[in-house]
Amino acid sequence: MLQVSRKFEYGLHAVAYLASRGAERVVTVKEMAEEIGFSPEFLAKAMQSLTRAGIARSVQGVKGGYQLARKAESITVADIGTAIEGAPHLVRCVVKADNCEIYSSCPHRGYMTSLQNRIQGLLASTTVQALLDTET
Repeated sequence: MLQVSRKFEYGLHAVAYLASRGAERVVTVKEMAEEIGFSPEFLAKAMQSLTRAGIARSVQGVKGGYQLARKAESITVADIGTAIEGAPHLVRCVVKADNCEIYSSCPHRGYMTSLQNRIQGLLASTTVQALLDTET
């Protein structure tokens, strides 16, 4: 029923990987992809989105790659999701009422909006540091 995209999974794993390696360490996409077990091409696309959002930083040059642009305790799972997927929405009407033909008479709109808000709240209250802390 509910499933996150592969790009979001890649982004979440990449941010956690960078955080676990330390704030100053620069890591290549190839190194991350090999270590995590992901496609380097697809991971590179996720890293571009994370860089545009200010979550990761691209380091150019011979020893280039990526590092976190912010501390792990200030990056939430919601930040990563928004960077990768844009604004969250479970159903069409939450994004734009015109997208739903029964918007005005829908008996479930309030419940679905509440469900989305609860999920978003959980994602926004979970930091990358908290994810790393639960691994050990």
